[in-house]
Amino acid sequence: MLRLLVTITTLIFMLAAEPATARSLDEILKDGTIRIGVNPNFPPMSSYGMTNQLEGFDVDIADRIAKSLGVKLELVTTEAAQRVPFLLSNRIDIALGALTRTPERAKLISFTVPLHSESMGVITTDKVAAQSWEDLNNPDITLVNMRGNLSVAILKDKLPKAKTLLVDGNADTIRAIAQGRADALVENVDFFLNFTNNYKNVNWRVLDEPIFVAYCGIGVSKGNDSLREYLDVLLYDLHTSGDVNALWTKWYGGPMAVPIVPNPYF
Repeated sequence: MLRLLVTITTLIFMLAAEPATARSLDEILKDGTIRIGVNPNFPPMSSYGMTNQLEGFDVDIADRIAKSLGVKLELVTTEAAQRVPFLLSNRIDIALGALTRTPERAKLISFTVPLHSESMGVITTDKVAAQSWEDLNNPDITLVNMRGNLSVAILKDKLPKAKTLLVDGNADTIRAIAQGRADALVENVDFFLNFTNNYKNVNWRVLDEPIFVAYCGIGVSKGNDSLREYLDVLLYDLHTSGDVNALWTKWYGGPMAVPIVPNPYF
């Protein structure tokens, strides 16, 4: 997801940290446990539910991984900025949490093939006449977003004429539109659509054209090829069986905006 900007301190730590020796696939199988990092504050990707247990799309994917290996699942809570450092320090074997595949991260860790996409698009209502995201570049339009989000900078670059309203949380963005304090949200559409269900009286709509699409894979330690290759094969099976899309629909209330096309050779 286009989430909080990584702090300078975290970046320094990430770049300076000496990678610990990662556990290979054989070592994980011998130990009988796999440690998987998930974000505890990222519903419905992963969060604590009514029974105070972690639940969500990532948790179900983690469960599929552990069961396929025949090992016990150990969920390790990792905030967004902790995912790469936890891999570097061998505190987790793999990282989930909408870990976008970027060249900067690829210098530090390895990625599997994509698990899911991130489609940055527009959520608005029938009160806004815009037909494409470019139509929002208008001083009469107020775009809502969360403080510190990377997408705030993207909005200033691509839609400089629009006003900006900054709020504190995911649900607050949709609430602001429902209350008429904002006109649209430009963000990862899949991650926010669930919140629109709280406002049945609003005629919500998603503009057809995404601004851009990114892809999230499973993160593993650099050079841990045996584990990465296993996960690539498993992800191909989970995609072709429809399991990934079924879990996405279960937690997000609809299909992935840009589905993953599985390729057995990559």
